[in-house]
Amino acid sequence: MRYFIELSYNGKNYHGWQIQPDVISVQEELNNALSTVLQDNIEVVGAGRTDTGVHASQMFAHVDVENSINGDIVHKLNSILPNDITVYKVFLVNNEKHARFNAETRTYEYRIWLGRNPFLLDFSWQIHSQVPNVAKMNEAATILLEYTDFQTFSKVKTDVHTFNCNVTEAFWKQEGDLLIFHISANRFLRNMVRAIVGTLVDVGLGKITIADFRQIIESKNRSNAGLSVPAKGLFLTQIKY
Repeated sequence: MRYFIELSYNGKNYHGWQIQPDVISVQEELNNALSTVLQDNIEVVGAGRTDTGVHASQMFAHVDVENSINGDIVHKLNSILPNDITVYKVFLVNNEKHARFNAETRTYEYRIWLGRNPFLLDFSWQIHSQVPNVAKMNEAATILLEYTDFQTFSKVKTDVHTFNCNVTEAFWKQEGDLLIFHISANRFLRNMVRAIVGTLVDVGLGKITIADFRQIIESKNRSNAGLSVPAKGLFLTQIKY
């Protein structure tokens, strides 16, 4: 039987979602909690991979078990898991439904605070000096929808077979001193969102033009793009099946 798990986590203390040698990950913590509750060696499959320090307000994983899981499992898991990981639902699905491969859309948000706020240090990139031009950043963001090859914004050393992603939404919104970049796609490359944000902020600060932004995408060269902004401002916010 296959079950889906809906959870969220504060990524500050983790080296990303995926299990890695000698470092702590969200996947490892979830595996350990499930193994304890179900008294078996459990390994979950996540809907995707978030990098070190990246947060998720919605993540899904699936697990295969021989016996049915009772309704008390959410409480049991949350009593074992660290306080920065929370499980919301565990529900039965078709055995063919895959947390990663059946996900149709993933949405990320990147949060920038204009100024200083000690209470948001772990959840935003704070810009203290120049205020970027949001209208220009939005104009540049719409250009992303015209392209599918995003090699420019990918980590150089990566094991992917294609750099193609279908971006369906990309825009900025401002709520007072908070700037939020919203982007949805069928898949994302490693470091892609953080590199896009860094390059869009360069547009907003007048360091590059909108025409430059287009040329940077077409160059397929990571060194032409902007900096990779801090992970702490990035949130995986929604996965649709």
